[in-house]
Amino acid sequence: MKRIHCQQLLPIGINEAWDFFSSPQNLNLITPKDMVFEIKNSLPEKMYKGLIITYKVRPFLNIPLNWVTEITQVEDQRFFIDEQRIGPYRLWHHEHHFEQTANGVLVTDLLYYSIGKSFLGWLAGVLFVHKKVRNIFKYREQKLNEIFSQ
Repeated sequence: MKRIHCQQLLPIGINEAWDFFSSPQNLNLITPKDMVFEIKNSLPEKMYKGLIITYKVRPFLNIPLNWVTEITQVEDQRFFIDEQRIGPYRLWHHEHHFEQTANGVLVTDLLYYSIGKSFLGWLAGVLFVHKKVRNIFKYREQKLNEIFSQ
């Protein structure tokens, strides 16, 4: 299992941070364009525990994959967790944490994921999956800096 831990300080208040991150529609804004990320179901304005989100993504060679996640936990203005229910990963558990500081909001992402233990899974991980996941978080950091530095 892989673990990714990222932190980013945004120069905003907790209300603005929570409003942005708890809106499922904003996920598309911070996802790399080359993933051709499409939300397939209608979504509420704000997420809630039990929310199912269905996507079509094209993370590699423009091959379409279905991905279904569930918001499994939400604590207002503190954190939420999404977990894959159907998709390319054997395990996907993504925690999003928010903490007000004197200089803004510290956003912490903690991701645990696994692509399985088969030889093909291992090979895919080495060749492109692990790099792709890291690049998603790099893109997200850059995009959030653009959005909130204005």
